[in-house]
Amino acid sequence: MTISAFDHPFLSGLLGDDETASYFSAAADLRAMLGFEAALARAEAIHGLISHEAARQIDITCARFEPDVVRLRTATARDGVVVAELVKQLREAVGSPYSDCVHLGATSQDVIDTSLMVRLRAVAFLFSSRLSRIAEEFDSLDARFGKAALMGRTRMQAAIAITVSDRLRAWRTPLEAYRDRLTQQRFVLQFGGAAGTLERLQDKAPAIRAALAQDLGLSDEPQWQSQRGLIADLANLLSLISGSLGKFGQDIALLAQAGDEIELTGGGGSSAMAHKHNPVAAETLVALARFNATQLSGIHQSLVHEQERSGAAWTLEWLILPQMAMATAASLRLALELASSIRRIGA
Repeated sequence: MTISAFDHPFLSGLLGDDETASYFSAAADLRAMLGFEAALARAEAIHGLISHEAARQIDITCARFEPDVVRLRTATARDGVVVAELVKQLREAVGSPYSDCVHLGATSQDVIDTSLMVRLRAVAFLFSSRLSRIAEEFDSLDARFGKAALMGRTRMQAAIAITVSDRLRAWRTPLEAYRDRLTQQRFVLQFGGAAGTLERLQDKAPAIRAALAQDLGLSDEPQWQSQRGLIADLANLLSLISGSLGKFGQDIALLAQAGDEIELTGGGGSSAMAHKHNPVAAETLVALARFNATQLSGIHQSLVHEQERSGAAWTLEWLILPQMAMATAASLRLALELASSIRRIGA
């Protein structure tokens, strides 16, 4: 066992998701942070805070800049954040006379939180697409088996006969709602400066913030550096998605246990019992749902964000949110595989 199962050399075969993991890599984070710095310079040039020549130099430098990661690591241990050292190195690369125009009016939290929003927006698009594919798979099952009979069960006991369509509706309906919520989710620029007031930009602050948000494809709203409801709301949605997929997994595992109402292709082998085909994907969906449910309480703890900035609450988000996103990604991947593996359902 290693620190994270999501990028473990072999556990990641079950729990990992390379496509989603790419958005949480250090390289992706640095690209997004440098993208913020370049976009900030462009916005400030538009509104006359810096020259267009300075903005061009910063833009060109950000596009090709490769920071010294060893120095970044050392500085983060000291500063608690990477941005101070990143900006220092970027200013060195931009050089005179434009180095003072880098990061003008911004603070570390602006860079880090905006990088997160840019990357989460891409992840949300990916998850929305996967939810649509799972719903389509359920529609295909409905077309083939919807009229077949199933035993409806309440409190783990046989109740009355239902149809496969009834069970599929219970699986599919919440996923459609989550897909709609993901497409409507706000991904908001964080831009507040040292204490959230953008004091260095004075009366140009609203216009620069609006231009910056438009450049990055994010919503333009007042700073939210100490109000973390946006993060908690998204984490809650991640837990809801994995929770509903966990219900799907649990139902499949129970159907497979009875054996006469479902037939699956594939399945996991046993080292001791060659005849077994374990419902591995179904079981893992249950585990991932429970994992996200427990992590959500930690994200809610990070809402206790004292005064204008909290290092403790912020760090807690860094520990938890990527893991929740990875758990949700794995759930979506496994749910699609599991739905596709249903050869027959119903009697």
